[in-house]
This record gives sequence, structure tokens and C-alpha cells, in this order.
Amino acid sequence: MAGHRATGNGRQTAAVNGARKAAPPPTVPAWPGAPTPLGARFRVGPDGVAGTNFALWAGGAEGVELCLFDESGKESRVRLAELTHEIWHGFVPDVLPGQRYGYRVHGRWDPWTGARWNPAKLLLDPYARAVDGDFGLPPEVYGHVRDWPQQHVADTVRDDRDSAPYVPKGVVVHDDDDWSDDRRPKTPWADSVIYELHVKGFTQLHPGIPEELRGTYAGLAHPAAIEHLVRLGVTAVELLPVHQFAHEDHLLRRSLRNYWGYNSIGYFAPHAAYAASGTRGQQVGEFKRMVRALHAAGIEVILDVVYNHTAEAGELGPTLSLKGIDNRGYYRLQDDARRYADYTGCGNTLHVVQPHVLRLITDSLRYWVTEMGVDGFRFDLAAALARSMHDVDMLSPFLAVIAQDPVLRRVKLIAEPWDVGSGGYQVGAFPPLWTEWNDRYRDAVRDFWRHALPDVREMGYRLSGSSDLYAWGGRRPYASVNFITAHDGFTLRDLVSYERKHNEANGEGNRDGTDDNRAWNCGAEGETGDEGVRALRRRQLRNLLTTLLLSTGVPMLVAGDELGRTQRGNNNAYCQDNEIGWLDWELLEDPGWQALFALTSRLIALRHRHPVLRRRAFFSGRAQTADGLRDLAWFTSRGTEMTEQDWYAPAATLGMYLSGRDIPGRDERGEQILDDSFLAVLHAGEVPVDFVLPGPPWAERYEVVVDTSLEEQGEAPAVEHRAGAEITMPARAVLLLRVTG
Repeated sequence: MAGHRATGNGRQTAAVNGARKAAPPPTVPAWPGAPTPLGARFRVGPDGVAGTNFALWAGGAEGVELCLFDESGKESRVRLAELTHEIWHGFVPDVLPGQRYGYRVHGRWDPWTGARWNPAKLLLDPYARAVDGDFGLPPEVYGHVRDWPQQHVADTVRDDRDSAPYVPKGVVVHDDDDWSDDRRPKTPWADSVIYELHVKGFTQLHPGIPEELRGTYAGLAHPAAIEHLVRLGVTAVELLPVHQFAHEDHLLRRSLRNYWGYNSIGYFAPHAAYAASGTRGQQVGEFKRMVRALHAAGIEVILDVVYNHTAEAGELGPTLSLKGIDNRGYYRLQDDARRYADYTGCGNTLHVVQPHVLRLITDSLRYWVTEMGVDGFRFDLAAALARSMHDVDMLSPFLAVIAQDPVLRRVKLIAEPWDVGSGGYQVGAFPPLWTEWNDRYRDAVRDFWRHALPDVREMGYRLSGSSDLYAWGGRRPYASVNFITAHDGFTLRDLVSYERKHNEANGEGNRDGTDDNRAWNCGAEGETGDEGVRALRRRQLRNLLTTLLLSTGVPMLVAGDELGRTQRGNNNAYCQDNEIGWLDWELLEDPGWQALFALTSRLIALRHRHPVLRRRAFFSGRAQTADGLRDLAWFTSRGTEMTEQDWYAPAATLGMYLSGRDIPGRDERGEQILDDSFLAVLHAGEVPVDFVLPGPPWAERYEVVVDTSLEEQGEAPAVEHRAGAEITMPARAVLLLRVTG
């Protein structure tokens, strides 16, 4: 089976020989074409001849062949003879939209120096606008012999079997849409409410969406899906990855699939499995129609993007695209160039310092904005993108390019401000223009409501916009994306129902997923028939959602949390493409969950109506008028303002006063912004407590707006209290009171 082949530097390596060689594929001539733009672009060429220009950056390669596939899968090859600034290019007449293609790239096989060229492997164009076919991982798609007996050197043994029958192909797409009929919502950051959802998970079981559209972009564009988003009141959907992605080998071996999609392989292509209309370019138009439908409803589209690593994993991973185009050019390698620098925990890290890698990412971002209509991005493990040579650097090329780009600096940019490498935790460090997932908010709110905070200092910072993290360099409170749950971890219902992860369905012996859940199960692990426990859990859900939507910053909800969605205690459902990962819309038929949805909608509407709840500047905490009224004040249960000693003392109760008289900035007409004033009282203790309502200058009278101790919230609360009155705060509850005089 094994022969020996000399590599370019004289080293010897074994190679797996293919079957008896078939006749070589027919060749097709190409005209010189142009080195830009990169990718496959259909156009009219010389003499009015229609065709497609192909351009591929492959810096260290010795040759590039374009491979075209007909309907039967028969391959024809085109030698790209033109080389301009390390870009191989050619124009092929009569190649029309819908044509499937890939590349074979020739060069040295010398893994010891990071060179992994192998022309037996068909490679996906990094700039492919659409992808047709599924990613399986049979041995043939590996550049090395995957099953070599000595696994410690398997990555050095070249596999010469043809991978073309086993890998998806790029598709030529005709971009002819100018978006002239689209109106972007352009919601200001401070007014935004983000809703993180999975295209398939949100639509797969929705009874109002036709079965043939469920799990697809068209399903999310359906009026039944959009109606829920509008009723809820969110301003943006943050879609879990929709770039073309592949499934990992260890999942396929367990008959599972990558459900979340954080394993990208095509940065320009909408994931084909989410298309109802077809995968020969139709997915592009379907995605655009989805964006238009959401925009028409006033909802922005933010993409969760994974530019930190690709699906090719480490040295023992498959050869699907970049690894075979120029491994050393695209990936960060260790001093031992056989190995990859892994700041992502996924086997590899893109080398963003390299100009062509930076170009790939920024070209992709601009494409999704200008040609696909999206409104912003959430960057997975963004700290990995901000690394210069090794350390995270807030003056890195990636951040510098984004800051000056005329397209990208105008869209919403959200960082997941950490990676798994040394020094990778960077919460609060990203520059202006960027907002950040604030995990310190998540942890503080979880700990407060399970009564695990030693004092209330941390909670005060998080409720008021996290000025300790973001009040520098011109950043604003909306630099903090506040969240209690995300796709990664427990759902909100599971957060109050489980204290331990239950990830057995993932097939990893319950070893995967975090053990730091900061959860409280209210007295029973998992589902229970104890109505007392169930009622307490529903109250805790109301407390958590109310806290989130009253906090200064940008709130992010996770799809289904407003319905009481459960993943049965699985806190790492990345491979659960089933009822565990999908929304159960039947929950809306339960009166208890209907009430939770109604409260969530009401809180979002309250936030939209009151600018004091969505401030554009940090609180000063100083008296603005002669009567001593301040824009923000904190109170103990005695009705007195908190002292330094109070902040450090153990406490379960916190009163937060928000003044509507002292909102900085002016409205669109240049007028002062005035609003109601509110007092929010949060009590995490297990027994009721008496709370004295602050008197003048704060208020004369208060009216109850929200009381989370109640299952049902009245639309027009009639309960009023005089300032100075002592009221009883129920155990584990939030009261929101509006100042009425």
C-alpha cells in the first residue's frame, strides 16, 4: 500500500497510492482574466463573451488547476497560467451561474516546514458564494493518511487518493441585486434589544410555518416567525453561524452533527442546509429575501461569525480548503511547523496578521453587509482576531482595519472578548465602535438571584451600565451587551431547574460543557411535580428577565427563554440537532409560559417607551439641581442612601432610583429629553423584608408597574404608595415603581 516519495527538501515520506490511474480529465482553455476580485465572478468578458473570472490567492503554490464539474459529476480541468501578486487567475468562457467548481493546488509536501500541498485533494474556494453538497469526512478528504498505524507521525504521510467525489463544490453565483428596495432599520445601539436565535432551531417546530419551509431561511422570513419577533418587541436577531460549516469527525463517528455551526469553512456562502429553495446558488437569494422580510418588520440582522478558526482543525484534521491552498500562509503555526497555534480550542487559528488573511475576513464582512444586507456581526472568540504575533493587541491590524473601513465602521460590531489562549480574557478592553458580551454582568446577576454575592457592589455596577469596564475612551453604556444566558450554557429555565450539567446525550461522558453554571435549582434537580418548586422557578425566571430588561446597556435574550424553553439540563447542546436544541412552540399553550411571554413583551415595550431605561451616557451620580436630586441613587431597605459601608456589607436587597429629569443629550429636534423616574427594588432573600420608600426630593408618591411575585401582571397597576411608607418586599422578587408625584 505504501510507497516512498521525495519531498522538496529531500525528506522521505510514505504516500498512499490511489487505485489504478484513470484517464486524465479533459482540459479546458482559459483566457488570462483578472486577479481581482477574488473568487468566481460571472461577467461579460472580451468580445461580449459571457463567462466567469476565477481568482485564487495561493502564495507559495507551484501551480493551480480549476476543476469544473458537470451534472453527472464528471470533472474538467483548467490550468490557471496567470500569476499576479501571488493570485492565480483566468477567465473561462461559457461558465455560467450554477456551475460547480473547486481547485487543486500543487506544491511541496513537507509538513515539517508547514507545507501541506496535495493536488489529490479538491479544495473549496475560500471566496465561494454558494456551496453544493454535504461535508462528510471519509479518509479520502484528509491530505494525510488518517488511519496510519503510527498516529504520532500520521500527518506526515501523504494520501494520494482523489477527494473530489467526497467533498462539496463551490457554485458560481450571479450577483445582480442592488438592494434599492430595502430599508435598513438602523436602530441606535442604545435602543436595541437583541434576540439570539438559531435559524433551524427557531423554525423547525413552529406550527405556523409550512413544513417544507421549517428549518430554513425562508421559514424565518415567514410571517408566522416574524409575528413572534414583533410581538416580543426585539429590534435585532443575532443568528448563530450561517456561514457554510462542516461537521467534526468525532461527532460523525457518534452519529451526531455540529448543530450550532461554529466550524466554518466558507466565509461567503450561506449554509446550504438552511435553504428550502436549492443549493445551486438559490440559497443566496433565499437569504437575501429573509433579510428583506426582517428589515420590513423593523428588525436588524446580526450574524455570529467565526473567523478565528476553520473546520480543518489541527494537523490531524481534513484538507478542505485553506490547508491545501497555503497552510503556512493562512494558519498560525508553532515553532514546530507541523503543529498549529491553537488559541481557539478547535485545533487551529487563522493568521490574521497576514495581509491576505485579513483581506479574506474584511472582504467577507463587506460582502455580507453590501450584497447580503446584514446589519452587524458578533465575533466569536474575538480576542484571537486581535492577537498580533502572539499577545492580544488592541492596536492589532484587524482592529485597525475595521476602525478605518468606510463600510464596516458603520455597522454593529460585537466582540466575544476572550479566547482560550494566555492573556485572552479582554472584557472591557476593546476600543470604541465595539460592544462586548459582558460575562461579568451574566455572573453577577446569576449570583445575586441565587443569593451568592458577598455584597452588592458588583450588582450595582452591572445594573447601571458597567462604568467600571466601559467608561473610558468615549465608550458608552451600550458597549455592554448584557446577557444572563446565551446559546452556550443553560437555558434560562434550566438555570433555575438544574445545578449540574446533564450532557450525556453528547456522548462525551458528561465531561464537556462548563461546571461553573452559577445555577440554583430551587430545591430539586430537574423537572419536578412539586408545585411549590415550580412556582418558585417561574418567579425566578421573572426576576431574571426583569433584571435584564431594566439594566442599563444592551439586553440580549436567547430564543425560547421567554417561553420557558428547556434543554433538559444540557449546557453544551452544540451537537443536538433535535428536540433538545429546537424551540418547543407548544409551550405557548401553557398559561404559565404565556404569562412569562406577556411579561417579557411588556418589559421590552416599557424599555422602548422610556429613555431613562436605555441611556446613551453613563450616570454621573451627582446632584444636578438645588434640591439634591441625582440621576442615579442607591437605597438600602431602610430607605436611606447607601454609604460606603453599605456597599461592602452582606445584603440581599438593593434599591435603584433612576431620574428621568437628568437624562444627558437631546432628542432629534434638539429638545431636552425628559422621562418618568423609577425606583427598582431587587430582593433576593428567601424571606420578605420591609422596605421604606424614599421621600423628597426623590418622590412624593409611587405607583407599582411590575411585581414579579405575581404570576400575572396587570396592564394598568392601581397600587400606589406614599413616599416614606414601609412596604413589604416579597421573598425573591423585583418591584418596579414609577414616581407619580
